Amino acid sequence: MSVHDARVLEKSPLDASEAKWIKMEKIRYKDPTGRERLWEGANRTTKPTGADVDAVGIVAILEDKSAVSSSPHVLLQKQFRPPVNKVCIEVPAGLVDAGEGPEQSAVRELKEETGYVGEVVKEGWGVGHVMWNDPGMCSTTVKMIYISVDLSHPENRKPKQQLEDGEFIETFTVPMTDLHAECRKLEREGYAIDARVGGLAEGIEVAKRLKL
Repeated sequence: MSVHDARVLEKSPLDASEAKWIKMEKIRYKDPTGRERLWEGANRTTKPTGADVDAVGIVAILEDKSAVSSSPHVLLQKQFRPPVNKVCIEVPAGLVDAGEGPEQSAVRELKEETGYVGEVVKEGWGVGHVMWNDPGMCSTTVKMIYISVDLSHPENRKPKQQLEDGEFIETFTVPMTDLHAECRKLEREGYAIDARVGGLAEGIEVAKRLKL
């Protein structure tokens, strides 16, 4: 069994009464000239009351802290996504549950989806900004959480996923310095690159090129 065995069989309109995770909205608003206009939008229905974001994305930075020298790797996933009918290259991610903060959600999702355990980076950059996924279409938000994963930790030597029913995720790692080139290669092979992965890869590459 592989994530590559999945495929879309049919697409059809979704009635609002059948929607479990999202809702469509017709938005009436006033533009800067005072003219009233209409907009179509989509929203998640799962955001907990009081939560500042719908979901978290997790940049898991893998290093063997017992080694004299260990280059950081980033943990990625291959997961089939029906809306694009492709296997996507993603970082671990998930929805925030009621009563959770983004950091708690990230540590939980990392363990469930990949089996790895880690700690949120403490040096002032472990928790990212509130980011709007696609503000021209929806109001969903995400925070990127940066987690340090020590490969010398006993639980990380043979990590075991705790996937939910219907989740099929394959994990792999890439050296941080090679992420941009690896994304180019994976795209040529037919994978869809998730925007969070692509943004991270291009940010690293721009920093390298400009010697920031």
